[in-house]
Amino acid sequence: MVKSPHARETVPLAVPGEDAVRASGRSVGANGKVYLVGAGPGAPDLLTLRAARLLEQADVVFYDALVHTDTVALATRAEKVAVGKRCGKHSTAQQFINKRLVDAAKRFAVVVRLKGGDPMMFGRAQEEIAALEEAGIACEVVPGITAALAAAAAIKTSLTQRGTARSITFATPRVGVAEPGSAWVDGLAAADAGAIYMGVGEAAQISQALIASGKPRGLPVAIVESASLPEQRIHFTILADLARFAASTVTGPALILVGPQFRARAAELAERCTPRDRAATG
Repeated sequence: MVKSPHARETVPLAVPGEDAVRASGRSVGANGKVYLVGAGPGAPDLLTLRAARLLEQADVVFYDALVHTDTVALATRAEKVAVGKRCGKHSTAQQFINKRLVDAAKRFAVVVRLKGGDPMMFGRAQEEIAALEEAGIACEVVPGITAALAAAAAIKTSLTQRGTARSITFATPRVGVAEPGSAWVDGLAAADAGAIYMGVGEAAQISQALIASGKPRGLPVAIVESASLPEQRIHFTILADLARFAASTVTGPALILVGPQFRARAAELAERCTPRDRAATG
């Protein structure tokens, strides 16, 4: 059989640096490596190949509250440690998580910090990276699909659209305890569209601030609950009604999308729904 000169050889997926750590024999004083891994928006099958491979090879996994149990279960040989980090619920102190990661790297070769969505989007990955670097621990970031992308996929509407929305701001109105307020509304006001994380509890503030900044009261709003999961729900409303709608309708983890590009999908849903359906979906 003649092999085509254009054929590509399949190369097994390898995790950079891990073989060297394992082959080192874990000599006295040697540290392992910490991987900050994005678990994606929820559905386990949206995990990246590299993330899945690392979970299979992990010695210990520190995971956030919203990470799907089936995703955590991929770490079949690892010690699993829940570290909370869910908005409005009891959470493990960040300083304690930092210390646990450093301590774990001194005991294990492969340490995974499993974070919902993408590690670098509205998490506290930078604090963890800083703590690891200060302790001389090697670390690597493995990207994941962030919630805004899963939400856009769910409603089949692009976050940017030619001639309608050429810019989008990712923002959150939430700030930590004792932290100064942020100018999150300035970024949203300047962009054509916005993706707002951890915003359902701040819906009234979001609506008022955006209208005060000049956004039209009738600006379309899409709210996607539990994006990518079987229990996913999609709602449409307008900016002026966001606070009332969020308080009465949204019950799960949700992402808020605002922008003119969502008007067509909202109108299509309204035309398709019966009055009973409309009440259920907003």
